[in-house]
Amino acid sequence: MSTSTMTAPKTPAPEKKPRKRPTISVNLRQYGILAALAIIIVLFQVLTDGRLLFPGNINNLIQQNAYVLILAVGMVIVIIGGHIDLSVGSVVAMVGAISAIAIQQWGLPWWLAAIVAIAVGALVGAWQGFWVAFVGIPAFIVTLAGMLLFRGLTLVLLTGGTISGLPEGFVAIGAGWFPGWLGELGGRDVLTLVFGVVAVALLVLQQARARAAQRRLDLVREPLVSFWIKLGIASVAILALAWLLSDYAGTPYILIILAVLILAYTFLLRNTVFGRHVYAIGGNRFAAMMSGVKTKWIDFFILTNMGLLAGLAGVVSTARAGGAVASAGTNYELDAIAAVFIGGAAVTGGVGTVVGAVIGALVMGVLNMGLSILSVDAAWQMAIKGLVLLLAVAFDIFNKKRGSAG
Repeated sequence: MSTSTMTAPKTPAPEKKPRKRPTISVNLRQYGILAALAIIIVLFQVLTDGRLLFPGNINNLIQQNAYVLILAVGMVIVIIGGHIDLSVGSVVAMVGAISAIAIQQWGLPWWLAAIVAIAVGALVGAWQGFWVAFVGIPAFIVTLAGMLLFRGLTLVLLTGGTISGLPEGFVAIGAGWFPGWLGELGGRDVLTLVFGVVAVALLVLQQARARAAQRRLDLVREPLVSFWIKLGIASVAILALAWLLSDYAGTPYILIILAVLILAYTFLLRNTVFGRHVYAIGGNRFAAMMSGVKTKWIDFFILTNMGLLAGLAGVVSTARAGGAVASAGTNYELDAIAAVFIGGAAVTGGVGTVVGAVIGALVMGVLNMGLSILSVDAAWQMAIKGLVLLLAVAFDIFNKKRGSAG
């Protein structure tokens, strides 16, 4: 008797699909803003017969626009989160008044007065964040009320109109330079040149490590050629800036403050849970809430942080002016918002970068300086800036429509 065994047919092994390479993309919006900034610089350099890039003008560009850069760093986070802050100009004025009063009337050391003033800014942000996050009043309304409230308090604090005669240490925050500790070489400040070389080295190291991490995690990354071109242009720009400043008075203190802020907040948005939650809330608040994001606390900290940076901008602005003025901070909120939108942030939230906001602020600053050198009337300067803002937002909307149609 024989038995037959039936063997099940062998299931063919599934074909091993080739690993799909990550999609390579280039941020055309970001490159467009950079190209626009470069064109504006070249245009005004020609129109002003080379005066735009005089070392003194570059120094003034940094110190005069420091408040816009600081506010833009905070405002881009607010706008990414789907909010708006109209009160920052008034907060700048009030904090500036408090810093001057703390020095002149309370007798505090200038550095302690600066810390107190910045802390007041953070408290103001927390106050507004409470109404937005936990009471549910839209940020537009809360900060509009804050714009009126804090401007009124500034007028109450500065009954005499101005407070001047602030100490040199305080004034140096906004209008001082690092001493030439390393001496000069060919009439140029060596310390400033060293700062430039170190900044380039750190930039190349950070970008190379970030790209290596993207490759290791198989994430989207831009083409290698454009990566090195972008890095090369940024490095040349940093070295050129250091070269020009070394022929003037050296490195402004505020430039180092700005560099630290830009690096810190870029890291915050890109590499932390808080940053990812800000983008998630701005992109789709309901989906973020369903995913477990504590939207109320994120909103609270977004506005608290904006108040903190408005406080810092108030100290810097007051130091640059050498005194507190009741009219300080006028239209600062408009400059910061314009810089963020020119820098590529979306009106609807969820999109934007710190670097883009900084580039937008530089576009505004170069426009201001170039038009001033050409002695263009202030009214026309405002009109031109308004037109630039409109075109930037229109370009963003056009790109979105084209993307959705494709």
